[in-house]
Amino acid sequence: MNSFEVIKANGDRETFKLSKLRQSLTNAGAQPPVIKDVINNLEEEGYFIDGITTKKIYKAAYDLLRDKSDHVAGRYKLKEALFELGPSGFPFELLVSEIFNRLGYKTKVGEIVQGKCVSHEIDVIAEDDDSVYMIECKFHNRQSHKSTVTTPLYIHSRFLDVHENWKTQPHYQDKTSYGYVVTNTRFTSDALDYAQCVNLKLLSWDYPLNTGLKHLIERTKLHPITSLSSLTKKEKQLLLDNKIIHCKQILDNQDILKKLHLSNVKRTRITSEATSLLNE
Repeated sequence: MNSFEVIKANGDRETFKLSKLRQSLTNAGAQPPVIKDVINNLEEEGYFIDGITTKKIYKAAYDLLRDKSDHVAGRYKLKEALFELGPSGFPFELLVSEIFNRLGYKTKVGEIVQGKCVSHEIDVIAEDDDSVYMIECKFHNRQSHKSTVTTPLYIHSRFLDVHENWKTQPHYQDKTSYGYVVTNTRFTSDALDYAQCVNLKLLSWDYPLNTGLKHLIERTKLHPITSLSSLTKKEKQLLLDNKIIHCKQILDNQDILKKLHLSNVKRTRITSEATSLLNE
């Protein structure tokens, strides 16, 4: 295969690295024979050409995986599945809340909290016996949209106002409080530098290293329902509108699927895919 350049989501061009594609397929759980077959198919069908977008390569690889294994395709689609939690950011807030809940924190969503100067609506509050986090969720529906330094600057100022009030409340006096920003994309380098300087915690798709959003979703097995290829776009949106955000909710209460008026065969396929995705 000759060297060629691809166009990334942000419009930048870079040399295509087959190792990155192979690694992403491996991370999704694809076995070596499947990976080899996917790569061979992509090359034979003319996807390895100069100027092609990474999105087109990803979509073609996903379609090939889906023909071979729904749950592997679902894991491969995780990043895109997060974008499909829109258009509002509320489903993403619910997912973030549930992730922190699974990590051992008590969580609240959409709380109005009084600061020293003004009141604030906080996306997620997470606390345990020692710590309390004021979490702002920044949902983007495009991979190219990064959170700039403006976001942590704004959130940190809000946190400081809330922190001043929390210091006067007996419930919080023995706990360490932190500001926190969570996004489904990435932060700019300035945003990372500023947050580190003021001790503001950040969580993005792949930050912090090895404990980013991708890893936490895998660890807590909270794959969004938008990962499921057995659901149509309309069916996914109906579930999201009913606050059904992740696959485990479907498995814990399969009556949820009756709201979609699906056939028994379709419901069985959905639960089977969700089970395989979470058990892999």
